[in-house]
Amino acid sequence: MQNINGIDNKLVAGIDIGSENIYCAIGSLIPENSRIKLLGIGKCSVKESFKKGSITNRNQLIEQLETAVNEAEIMAGKKINSAFMSLTGDHVRGINTQGAVALNRNNTNGTIDNNSITQKDINHVLELTQGVALPPDRDILHTIPQEFIVDTLEQIDNPIGLSGRRLEGHVHLVTAATTAMKNLVESAEEVGIQINGLVFKPLAAAASTLTKDETKLGVSLIDIGSTTTGVAIYNDGAIRHSAVIPIGSASITNDIAVMLRISIEEAEEIKIKYASAKASLSSSKLVIEIPFDNICSSNNKISEHELSTYVEARMEEIFQLAQNEINRSGINNSLTYGAVLTGGGSQLRNIVPLAKELLEMPIRLGKPIVNIQGNKDFADKPIDSALLGLLLWPYHSNEHKPLNKTIISWIEYFKQIIKEFF
Repeated sequence: MQNINGIDNKLVAGIDIGSENIYCAIGSLIPENSRIKLLGIGKCSVKESFKKGSITNRNQLIEQLETAVNEAEIMAGKKINSAFMSLTGDHVRGINTQGAVALNRNNTNGTIDNNSITQKDINHVLELTQGVALPPDRDILHTIPQEFIVDTLEQIDNPIGLSGRRLEGHVHLVTAATTAMKNLVESAEEVGIQINGLVFKPLAAAASTLTKDETKLGVSLIDIGSTTTGVAIYNDGAIRHSAVIPIGSASITNDIAVMLRISIEEAEEIKIKYASAKASLSSSKLVIEIPFDNICSSNNKISEHELSTYVEARMEEIFQLAQNEINRSGINNSLTYGAVLTGGGSQLRNIVPLAKELLEMPIRLGKPIVNIQGNKDFADKPIDSALLGLLLWPYHSNEHKPLNKTIISWIEYFKQIIKEFF
């Protein structure tokens, strides 16, 4: 526990590792209204040590991770020894499953009592839902309840206290490669950070961007990263489908670099400054000067419109693959709020008009504004959504797992949530 301005507060930290940068955020929990106050953020360029959700250079990643953590600690004026960490990659899979238990219990007289449902019954059902056959190299990352059914009563969020003969639970399981998870956790431990829980990146982004109305009435979150794009689809207050698309905004940068025969760094700069996701909204009169520093370059000028036609083609591919996942969910006609775009790739100019045209649904940019203080004009862009969602994860992950907080400390409280709930 920490003391900030005389008030007893609790620190929480999040680490978001991507293919471009590592981010670390530190915040203080405000239990009274389930909010967090952002205290500090640190950042370090990854530089080829992490790609598509997997570590490619461990020693280098550990150094970069330490740099990001130190920056966040200096800004926050606090030291951390634990954190929640994001996870993504094309090895992540989401499936829906269910389990059921009989509730009739024999009493001491040999008769059957119809007792009310307890947390133990819910835990038992959740354990049964995890009984799916997985390859030896995969493990369950999340077990997220969608709804409970007591006898014939459906769509129950919390069945504790209800009576019945049979309890059934429907859940969404997120599975991931065991080695990928293990390597991330061990890398963090090398710099003295214990990982309280790994969080699927789109779920973290959803925690800081989606409103209750959106998750209730239907919405798709599309998290466009550098080398992957995560999709999480919500309806009736719970996640219904999740997937990872093995392509992201780095493909646009690569296309520009190849087309113009320039370096990746120069292509990234041109993309950020001039590229439009929708070519028709770009200028054909604005001419971009191309760095002319190698003999392979045959032309050192290109119009903004011509550049954007290549960008639009790649974005069309990403949105088409996202549309396929939305269709695969089976609830594509129930997405009242359409899609919310998060991640660094969603900050591309004119991406919202393009997404509206291709997906044919309402579109908005997902900024981290839900239950967060202290991030205005500082960390309030779509690229910050997953990072700040990690700070909110202790509240988010406890929605279906109440524990007696007077018995265990707050750290043990959250550890118990992750251990038993997921």
